[in-house]
Amino acid sequence: MVMNLIILLLVSCSNNVNLPESPTQSGSSSELPTPIARVTDTPNFSSVVDNFLKALGVEDFESMYALIDSQSQAQMTKDDFVRLYEDTFNAMTLRELKIETLAVTETAEGVTVTGKWTYKTNLFGEFPRDTSFDLILESGRWKVLWNDGLVFPEMAGGNRIALDNTSPDRGFILDRAGDPLVTQTDIVAIGLIPSQINVDTEGVLLATLAELTGKYPGQIQSLYSDQRDAYWYIPVGEAPLSEVNKQYNLLTNLGGVVLTDYSSRYYYENGIAPQLIGYVAPISPDQLKEYLRNGYKRNATIGQSGIENWGESILAGSPGGTLYLLDPTGKALETLGTVESTQSANISLTINKDLQIASQKALTGFRGSIVVMEVDTGRVLAMVSSPSYDPNLFDANNANSSDGLAGLLNNPESPLLDRSAHGQYPLGSVFKVITYAAALESQTYQTDTNYYCGYEFNEYPERTFYDWTWDHYQNELLETGEGKTKPSGELDLNGALMRSCNPYFYHIGLDLYNQGRVSAVANMARGFGLGTATGIGVIDESAGTIEDPATQIDAINQAIGQGTVLVTPLQVADFMAAIGNGGTLYRPQVIEKIVYSDGKEEQIFQPEIRNVLPLTFDTLSSLQTAMESVIRNPRGTAYLRFTNTTIPIFAKTGTAETNTGVPHSWFAGYTDANNPDLPDIAIAVIAENAGEGSEIAAPIFKRVVELYFNGRALSPYWWETHIGITRTPTPLVTETPTPTAND
Repeated sequence: MVMNLIILLLVSCSNNVNLPESPTQSGSSSELPTPIARVTDTPNFSSVVDNFLKALGVEDFESMYALIDSQSQAQMTKDDFVRLYEDTFNAMTLRELKIETLAVTETAEGVTVTGKWTYKTNLFGEFPRDTSFDLILESGRWKVLWNDGLVFPEMAGGNRIALDNTSPDRGFILDRAGDPLVTQTDIVAIGLIPSQINVDTEGVLLATLAELTGKYPGQIQSLYSDQRDAYWYIPVGEAPLSEVNKQYNLLTNLGGVVLTDYSSRYYYENGIAPQLIGYVAPISPDQLKEYLRNGYKRNATIGQSGIENWGESILAGSPGGTLYLLDPTGKALETLGTVESTQSANISLTINKDLQIASQKALTGFRGSIVVMEVDTGRVLAMVSSPSYDPNLFDANNANSSDGLAGLLNNPESPLLDRSAHGQYPLGSVFKVITYAAALESQTYQTDTNYYCGYEFNEYPERTFYDWTWDHYQNELLETGEGKTKPSGELDLNGALMRSCNPYFYHIGLDLYNQGRVSAVANMARGFGLGTATGIGVIDESAGTIEDPATQIDAINQAIGQGTVLVTPLQVADFMAAIGNGGTLYRPQVIEKIVYSDGKEEQIFQPEIRNVLPLTFDTLSSLQTAMESVIRNPRGTAYLRFTNTTIPIFAKTGTAETNTGVPHSWFAGYTDANNPDLPDIAIAVIAENAGEGSEIAAPIFKRVVELYFNGRALSPYWWETHIGITRTPTPLVTETPTPTAND
């Protein structure tokens, strides 16, 4: 924190000059002698005053130390000098020091500087003080004759300033219904010593720990499955002491369980929306000055990311305390100021706790994201980034912290990254809804404009592009010796979206480019909110990338969401909601309200329109019809995944090519159930490097719909033996897709 400085020097200095007598005084001839000027070596003291006060103003205490007299330096080291100023200004919670120099007077002994200094603090108001200090000559140099009163006048004679500060308890973070996501409570760190686990009761052990931690039994077992003979401690998770006590007798008799109590801030279920909510941790060295100046204790923990960081002033309240003047023995001489702390408040999020937890589990085993938001408001109900992490590990009091935190920070899969808002991905075929809209709005295409969708696209003379049906045909030949997947054939524009026909959309991109409508698709994407941040506000987010195509190949790739196209899952959920609500792009929001200690509430969430899709009613209506056919038409790319789903769904599959060889799996859309008790939702799902959109992301999307409308998953994924129990830790596409369920 840099303080403002005002210095008014009222006296300037000049050099002494000795001149010879004039001719009229000496009576000499008319020829004048050559004048001889003799200049004294007395140094200029004003620069020392100026430099000392400027250094004080910017808290450059080391430079100040170089300007003080040698006797003061002999009595106090530079480190102690710097520490005295820092400790005093921190205790005062100094915000700004206004320095006015009223007079600089030369005396026989040296120079005296008087002024008025005003100490402006964050907690205790202002302390205006009259000050003075002297300068003396040492070895031909001016030095500041320093004393303790130049830190603060009352400190002259060795007195010191101390702050006895107080802080309110940190507020809670709640979901929309008021259920706790983060609180302060008594906690138990749970761990296992694998060699002590009783094989006969292992199933009961895993089920009990799963109930306490919110993890699947298989997840817990995987923590030690390759080291069953280990005699060392393996962290499992944390749970409230009240819940552990209910199972205490059982746990202590199962073998291998280690329980360690502590009291701290607790993140339920080992992290509910942890990338969104964030975590608290001790003040870092580079943050220390800022927080001490605001009255925090040196050992305080603060919000370091997410909502914990954004809402620090709300969740922490305002520190208070008493500022004392102490004599050299530490006895209080005077109270300089007192201020009461202000109570913290709770933050209620728009998040639906149960949906968030279940959606996190729905993405277990994958890197990726799920974003769920209300179609008609912009309210975010779930924001999943996978892999997840346990924010409780940042607490050094947690017995699981030392091993678990090191593993978290060194995890190559970057669990701290918020993939929902920060992850930037090619959108693949989900982008075709934008190209579809650009085609209709160009008035070059109609919904019944036909195009033959074959294996190949040859309109660009220097390169052949392929449809997804060709890739399937080739894979079938390799696997079975017989290729069954056929080209989609003659399609109108709606059919092209339903079948996700690459050649048709290649054609649109190239055709619009060649017409001179170079920016048509890119501008439509921008109109859908891509290329700019959504404005969610409380967390950092990436803007993605939408560029005007520079070449024909750029236009071809952009038309299917490849090339330079980059988006975030949050942006995709947002524009899908706009398609579903009739064209309004709402600003996504995650803060519902602030709940104060006296029970008063401040409603924060209000729907905010940030834009309107640049579509006519007819274009939007046609787009909705085409997206419905993706689900309902037997030839639709997601038809087989939703045959037993009764909730009306409008969506698009996406398989985004990557430089790793394994594509990202996308599925995004919205519901139209018109349930008076459950607002319709938009959902964006991405599973990184997981395969085709219809194979992986579509089933995950379906599960989220089931969780929201039914309160539970109704059927296992095709890669699960039972709900939550996978055949492999990370599912891979092994079945041969049919021609009616791809992309």
